[in-house]
Amino acid sequence: MIYEALQILKEQLETYLDDAGLGKIVVLENLALLDSGNDKATNLDDKVVISLLNIQEEATLKNMPTSHVVNNKAEYYNPAVNVNLFFMVSANCDLYSNSLISISKTVEYFQGKKVFTAQNTVYNRSNVSMQELEDFKFIVDLYTPGFEVWNHIWGTHGGRQLPSVIYKVQLLQVGQRKKQASTELITTIKGTLKDINS
Repeated sequence: MIYEALQILKEQLETYLDDAGLGKIVVLENLALLDSGNDKATNLDDKVVISLLNIQEEATLKNMPTSHVVNNKAEYYNPAVNVNLFFMVSANCDLYSNSLISISKTVEYFQGKKVFTAQNTVYNRSNVSMQELEDFKFIVDLYTPGFEVWNHIWGTHGGRQLPSVIYKVQLLQVGQRKKQASTELITTIKGTLKDINS
């Protein structure tokens, strides 16, 4: 669900920026490629780049029930992992003014739409990874780190700072629906009860 969520956000933001006259300039890519000298670095030229920064487990949801009743049998599963994602949107446009406009429009878009569901979101369902995606809901919130954290983030990505903004996506479930065990349910009690006081 991590790739799917970021791909949906990429498609949604790209449509918004295209409608605003900036073109189809959004890519989902590792920003560290920018100053790496890698051949793929040219894919980031004059683009708005969405990059995953961090995955954080939502520890408050660790103790969710792991069994379900199906046809009078209890089925046991390993619990899904609930995570929050932190992603950065960076504008690597040829003109600095276009980078600022792109970031401004990004903030504008996510201010207008914070909740993404299967019902309110149009996405490319023909994408192979999206075909198994059924019902989803996640919330996107602006995340503002301090200057020291920003410095560490850009140091990790090569040092050159671009106009950018960080968002937190909550809450995604990651897991496979693999049955670990199943048992019959106790539905009746047979026998006679005796009064222990007599």
